[in-house]
Amino acid sequence: MKPIKSANIAQVLIEALPYIQKFTRKTIVIKYGGNAMVDEKLKSSFARDVVLLKLVGINPIIVHGGGPQIEQMLEKLGKKSKFVEGLRVTDSETMDVVEMVLGGLVNKEIVHLINQHGGHAIGITGKDGGLIHAKKIKITCQSPEFDEPEIIDLGHVGEVTGINPSLLNHLAEEQFIPVIAPIGISEEGETLNINADIVAGKIAAVLGAEKLILLTNTAGVKKEDQLLTGLKHKEIEELISSGVINAGMLPKINCAWDAISSGVKTAHIIDGRVQHAVLLELFTDQGVGTLLHS
Repeated sequence: MKPIKSANIAQVLIEALPYIQKFTRKTIVIKYGGNAMVDEKLKSSFARDVVLLKLVGINPIIVHGGGPQIEQMLEKLGKKSKFVEGLRVTDSETMDVVEMVLGGLVNKEIVHLINQHGGHAIGITGKDGGLIHAKKIKITCQSPEFDEPEIIDLGHVGEVTGINPSLLNHLAEEQFIPVIAPIGISEEGETLNINADIVAGKIAAVLGAEKLILLTNTAGVKKEDQLLTGLKHKEIEELISSGVINAGMLPKINCAWDAISSGVKTAHIIDGRVQHAVLLELFTDQGVGTLLHS
């Protein structure tokens, strides 16, 4: 082994040690989505990251998306998707597809990858153990041609009303890694599709997680091509008002800040296109994304 390579490896391990000590026995909730879910190398590196976290005594909980996979399946079935304000209108037939893809195909692939790399993952949906309680979302839209606001029913699209942590606590005690599909159940017994970022944030808040990590297809919050990190609430508000934070980044920032406001210590928006992004963000001084804290 070359001396330079040995020195580099030793430096990496030394840099990681205090972070491992700090986060041991702590819960970290990770929203898994974007390119990290479709690129084979990224899928493998993510699975290894999660297994390593568990092996060093950290409690990772995975919440995954699956929009592209749902879209592909709907196209195969000849069903067109309709979106309102970024939310998929989900009738009963579409909900069946969503549940099959999220709770079946996508969830089980992630579980298999983690187990393949030496972990002990279990796939669940929010319906299991009454994990995610939800209610239907209805959007109010004001059209010029109507005096009263128009209420748009999105079908089986929900928002979280409550999280029951007992199942997750039990799995953690038994050293399992939960992999959660963001599907909830309403008081009326209806199955509802929920945004994965929001589910991850709510679970992190209820569990009092050390960190919430959102994997994205961007490097994080950038201003004039410079990555911003260590952001507090006042800075976030200024970046939103100036238009630096906008479009697709805005809901992720809001989700992350809601989690922090509810007791999560820090939230991270990181670049899932980077191999081993989770380990690099957690165990190195520089990280690979934007850190938000109170």
